[in-house]
Amino acid sequence: MSKDKLTPPEFSLSLLHPKNWGVWLGFGLLALVVNILPYRILLSLGRKLGQIGMRYGAKRVHVATRNIELSFPDKPQQEIQHLVEENFKNTGMALIETGITWFWPTWRFKTLIVDKDTHAMREKSKQGQGVLLCCVHALNLEITARAFGVLGIGGYGVFRPHNNPAYNFIQYWGRTHNGNKLIDRKDVKQMIRVLRDGERLFYLPDHDYGRNKSVFVPFFAIEDACTTTGTSILAYTSKCAIIPGSGFRNSDGKYEIMADKCIEADYPQKDEVAAAAYMNKYVEELILRAPEQWMWLHKRYKTMQDENVEKGIRYK
Repeated sequence: MSKDKLTPPEFSLSLLHPKNWGVWLGFGLLALVVNILPYRILLSLGRKLGQIGMRYGAKRVHVATRNIELSFPDKPQQEIQHLVEENFKNTGMALIETGITWFWPTWRFKTLIVDKDTHAMREKSKQGQGVLLCCVHALNLEITARAFGVLGIGGYGVFRPHNNPAYNFIQYWGRTHNGNKLIDRKDVKQMIRVLRDGERLFYLPDHDYGRNKSVFVPFFAIEDACTTTGTSILAYTSKCAIIPGSGFRNSDGKYEIMADKCIEADYPQKDEVAAAAYMNKYVEELILRAPEQWMWLHKRYKTMQDENVEKGIRYK
């Protein structure tokens, strides 16, 4: 069976139906803006959009604030407020960064990328071993994924098709620049297959995905954070290498790409609880490289270990 099992969406005249005009107009405007404005102005524009979003997104402000309070109970309120403000500015930048990723030509995109340390990834690729590249939901994740492709070490991303066919077409096209490919998020067998075949798979184990195939282990200051067991399932069944990866924006506006160490040697993959706790330590390490650029707007601690306790009670 072909590794490219997910059928790429093809362009058809039906995508130009009037019901899709808003999608085409929105992405067309985004493509125009990111290609005509200088990068420094785009940075400022994104941060302004984030500030506007914070002003009108009280519910998300509350979620981000609670996440940070729960994760860092000793952090002063003033520091928490500052981190929330910076996080929203980076959230606004995420829209601009998506446009940059999907619509910039490769020659221009390369000017933003710094290969800080990807030796572990390259070494495993030379050996022909599959790599589970464990990243986090950084707000610049779109840029990070394309950056790995630009650096010649791209791989397969986990893809959730969009309900709108025009949006889905643009999204798929935008995410498969520079050699990256996509796998349906529900196709676990295909994920295992590409890893066994020596390919690289982008995987994000940092969110609360619900009780199914999850365990409750420490994450920052929360002792019972709902954490996926997907990492251990993929690693155990494929015998792949496990490498934490990141691509955070530095103070110069460049994106530092890292995939510098293999962690599978001590990874307790046969013990799903110990494995999830082990992985969370590396997830924390990645987030702390640039905490203002992580997706604090997601309810990371919504699923409770006790099923009788209301889901999301920590955010009341």
